[in-house]
Amino acid sequence: MTTHEYDVVIVGAGTSGCYAAATIANEGLDVVVVERKDEEEAGHIACGDALKGADAFPEAIPKEKIEPAFTNTDVTHGRFEIPSHDTVLEIPIPGELAVLDRWEFGRLIIEGAKEAGAEFHYDTVVQDVTQDDDGTVTGITGKRKGEAVEYDAPITIDAAGALSLLQDKVDFSDATFDTNVSYSQFCSAYREIVEVEEPVEWDDALVFKPTKRAAGYLWYFPRTDTEINAGLGFQMNEQPMKLVEDLKEDLRNREEFKGAEVKDKLGASLPTRRPYDSAVAPGYMAIGDAAAHVNPTTGGGIAGAAYGGKYAGEQAVKAVGDGDVSEANLWRYNQRIMEHFGGRYAALDVYNILVTAGEVDDLESLLAALPGEQISEALYAGKTNMSWKLKAQVAIQSRDYWDVLYTFYKTKQLADKLIDHYDRYPSRPGALSGWQNYRDELMDRIYETTGAEPKY
Repeated sequence: MTTHEYDVVIVGAGTSGCYAAATIANEGLDVVVVERKDEEEAGHIACGDALKGADAFPEAIPKEKIEPAFTNTDVTHGRFEIPSHDTVLEIPIPGELAVLDRWEFGRLIIEGAKEAGAEFHYDTVVQDVTQDDDGTVTGITGKRKGEAVEYDAPITIDAAGALSLLQDKVDFSDATFDTNVSYSQFCSAYREIVEVEEPVEWDDALVFKPTKRAAGYLWYFPRTDTEINAGLGFQMNEQPMKLVEDLKEDLRNREEFKGAEVKDKLGASLPTRRPYDSAVAPGYMAIGDAAAHVNPTTGGGIAGAAYGGKYAGEQAVKAVGDGDVSEANLWRYNQRIMEHFGGRYAALDVYNILVTAGEVDDLESLLAALPGEQISEALYAGKTNMSWKLKAQVAIQSRDYWDVLYTFYKTKQLADKLIDHYDRYPSRPGALSGWQNYRDELMDRIYETTGAEPKY
């Protein structure tokens, strides 16, 4: 068996892995990224291709390095189609938005991490995680191009994606690492890159459309005015959808896709749950999809993955420099995630829970009644405010669905309490259980209010 020694080993060459690698390499540490795909396929990932927050991205990989992958920077809003009401909602999207060529983006961030000094080992399949007698993770084992290989490192960073294999292998019995994770908290998704014959009229919008069942939606994101990322997904706790056939059926019913050519197709699973309560254990951190750094209402995860990589990389540099890879010395990474976006994503998960408990027709009627600005705030900020005048207007418009509207507002109040509680995320591992107890009390009230089955 060949053994390699590094300061940090990262599993996965996606967004989070590359930004972590670049952050660490920029500080002069030896870091390797192991990737199961070959060099040509690396970076080819199923994605909606929409990047929100393109104006505020970690500089470990300079923005000018990735900008060539931005194929459409003129998107200003979401277009929410509600067929049952023959209605289209125009929903403002805050911040700079870009639709990108995800494979090109993947290649560019790998190049950026390499230019920073990171090494990449392709064709490497991880099989196990190594730990000391005290539970500290010390590296990984696997096969590289068919040959047995071992990587020894003080820090292992898990960027291996949704339902990561590494988390099945690590013994977390003496750590705070979140193990309250199941397939039902994830989404199955499928997308195609479709070339249409004539420019679409909505090339300045992200198009969303509810599926025939709750907890799912179709999307049409314009890379250009003739190249569209078309896809759909559903919650894995719901009855399975025939993703390929359901997408093709909708494409056939849209005039703009007549005669279109499919250029690429790919499926994936992604988290539609709150971020992990703790994504650290001695010698180990999880980032990106492997720690649920994804907006659970939209599935957007590129920005969260990049910042997760940055924060984990900076904490890894400190821990290696201190010679202390304990959970306590990695804890600041958890705090930074919660301070930046973790609490907001946890509040957004409340609306995801509400959706799973509702009927599609009722939810569409609620959406048709709510103003686009309030929907935008709920989707992206986790909180939304409405004046009494606006509340009265919405109540009149939705008079046949007052019970649904009342449930929405009660749920909103609890989501606000939840995000406030995440603002008090503990500063040390020993305080986590007390923080979780009150959070779980809030979640019980949310399940009672929404009528949803417990998610966690």
